[in-house]
Amino acid sequence: HVQLVESGGGSVQAGQTLSLSCTSSMLTISRYCVAWFRQVSGEERELVVAIGGDSDGRTNYADSVKGRFTISKDNAKNTLNLQMNSLRPEDTGVYYCAARGNSWCATPPLSGTFGFWGRGTQVTVS
Repeated sequence: HVQLVESGGGSVQAGQTLSLSCTSSMLTISRYCVAWFRQVSGEERELVVAIGGDSDGRTNYADSVKGRFTISKDNAKNTLNLQMNSLRPEDTGVYYCAARGNSWCATPPLSGTFGFWGRGTQVTVS
């Protein structure tokens, strides 16, 4: 079955930078709509950013991260990346990589439209 594995989480001070990565052994990330979600304990999982597959490379960023976060795909490494700059305490949460079995992302890209999920990586900003 499809597995997504996140890496790169950690604890940083506000204003600092973190980079997250997500890779899969079974899914060619470049072809599909993939996304980063985050969740704080007791709250719903929220979209951070989604990006379409090769035929639809549009991105959809949450307003709260626009201008600070950048999603990208490294096709050679079959990796989805999230560069997070100017981190804020409210960015704290578990970050999940998600994939959808289509090249196009749903509008809006709700969590229920993604069928494959990683186990998450913790990001803590203090």
